[in-house]
Amino acid sequence: MREALALAEKAVGLSDPNPRVGCVILAADGQVIGRGHTQEAGGAHAEVMALRDAAARGAEVRGATVVVSLEPCSHHGRTPPCAEALVAAGIGRVVMAMRDPNPLVAGQGAARLAAAGIEVVAGPFEAEARELNIGFVSRMTRGRPWLRLKVAVSLDGRSALENGASQWITGEAARTDGHAWRKRAGAVLAGVGTVLDDDPRLDVRLVPTARQPLRVIVDSRLQTPPAARILNPPGQVLLYAAVDDAGKRRELEARGVEIQVLPSPAGKVDLPAMLANLGARGINELHVEAGEKLNASLLKEAVVDELLVYLAPRLLGSGRGLAALGPFERLEQSLDFRFVDVAPVGDDLRLRLRLRR
Repeated sequence: MREALALAEKAVGLSDPNPRVGCVILAADGQVIGRGHTQEAGGAHAEVMALRDAAARGAEVRGATVVVSLEPCSHHGRTPPCAEALVAAGIGRVVMAMRDPNPLVAGQGAARLAAAGIEVVAGPFEAEARELNIGFVSRMTRGRPWLRLKVAVSLDGRSALENGASQWITGEAARTDGHAWRKRAGAVLAGVGTVLDDDPRLDVRLVPTARQPLRVIVDSRLQTPPAARILNPPGQVLLYAAVDDAGKRRELEARGVEIQVLPSPAGKVDLPAMLANLGARGINELHVEAGEKLNASLLKEAVVDELLVYLAPRLLGSGRGLAALGPFERLEQSLDFRFVDVAPVGDDLRLRLRLRR
């Protein structure tokens, strides 16, 4: 199963919106005779890739054991059901890390295998498999992506100087690592303030990737300049606004921007509605790189699932913070997080935290 999970990792940046799945086929003597992982959407799933690998080796799979990181699918989507492929191949046993949270599967794949006389075992390494597909699980069970908020800060919690300068608080290794987390995401989001201050590209450049994530801008009043770098190359840019303006809309749509108007009662972008819309578009993980105001709004709406913080060993003094929260009057009002991972990255520290719910 560890090998199956390692294969599933190869589907990061490739398989979205489908889950990342790895599969290993074992002969009766325990030898590996087939390996595979999920391909791009519309391509073969992990089980089919492993069966093809076994066939290319000339290996006999009848009676073999399939070890797979997610329950084999049982429905016709862009590809035929993997459960049927395993039945047709004469597989004798299937060991899966976790059941598929997709309501179209949700135990039906395992039931189809069992009905064909195949032994099914579920549960080994379930936590690891769930973490690998945490965004897919979120979309299937909550209808919205897993929101990971990334920020680089100094020891005194500053994300930028008072004049907005922030490049670069952290070192090259941390920036490269940040691009690896962008690669995981189906979409990367910034607020219009970040677009105006930093003119970011928000693409994946520092690590290899098979696809680029969707670029998303939260821009209540359509202030994004048509010449902004985030709009290049044209297409694959989605902008959420709170008000419409025919002239600005035409300029941005001419640059290939899709605009969704989702106003909240306060006249800002309705952030929970935005997340539901992204979920409906098949976005599993949403990677946010925004400023302190939008970060605070996301935290206040309780839609942030995880903080990805790069902590630099420097002091900036006064400046902009991680999130413009408060002021709080009591400690009980604060947001309480727990660490899930702490790791050195070059000269900086990478912290991953999740709210105590």
